[in-house]
Amino acid sequence: MDAQLFHIFRNTPLGRETLLQSIYFCKKAGASLIIYMPEFTKFLMYFENDVVQIDLDNSYLTSPETALKHAKELLDQGKIKARFLEPKNYTASTLPDIATNFDFMCCPRSISDLSSKIGLGYIGPRVRRIVNSARFPVLITSPVFKKWRSIAVFFGGSANAINALKLGFRISRASEMPLSVYTHMENVSKESYEEIIKNENLEEEMDHYVTEWHMFERGKFEENIYDVPHDALVVLGAYGRGLIRNIFFGSRMEKIQSTITNNLLIAGPNYALTR
Repeated sequence: MDAQLFHIFRNTPLGRETLLQSIYFCKKAGASLIIYMPEFTKFLMYFENDVVQIDLDNSYLTSPETALKHAKELLDQGKIKARFLEPKNYTASTLPDIATNFDFMCCPRSISDLSSKIGLGYIGPRVRRIVNSARFPVLITSPVFKKWRSIAVFFGGSANAINALKLGFRISRASEMPLSVYTHMENVSKESYEEIIKNENLEEEMDHYVTEWHMFERGKFEENIYDVPHDALVVLGAYGRGLIRNIFFGSRMEKIQSTITNNLLIAGPNYALTR
């Protein structure tokens, strides 16, 4: 069965850019596209250990009489087919239930705030909660559609970083695009990172998929990020700590997402490698 990407359509210029990115991702990653055309501003997503209420802003209900037409036009332009999801169950008459048996989900940086409030460095709390709860990775798109020509994985040696690296292999294999790894070294030797790869039995995949492993021994982390190509799909692991687990992704993740404009594919702490 093909992998599936879940997309919430917004019938606005920003929504058009996001759908274009989902179409491009599906074509490159070999995934099928599932589109939800919301009739209400709220719905529930049922995760394994959490139920998240998504509160959309009113722009998602813009001109419902043209929404399907606009979506189909973009699909035709992209030469791709999609299935339009119609909720079968409702917790309340205006509160649809959405299952989460997808392999990917596409989100703009925020799905519950007006575009005038959205800026680089701001990822809305609902999107953060989805990332932390989902067993699938979340594609967070750049504001304007941008094709990606390579894959860049941030690797710091943690369990989440291992997950992100394996996800990078998966996307590289499907898209046949080159993959580079970026590591900011902090009082840790190069051999220590290589030992982690060896212990995870990833040496063969590193040799096969990775064109270059960038290890930064000097400079600030946010300065070294400049070396990431602007047209790379950035893959990374997200995690939170302590009582702020559902709000923050971790210091490295926050610096990355607030510094670069690339499309991000984020593997949260519950990302299931078996998917």
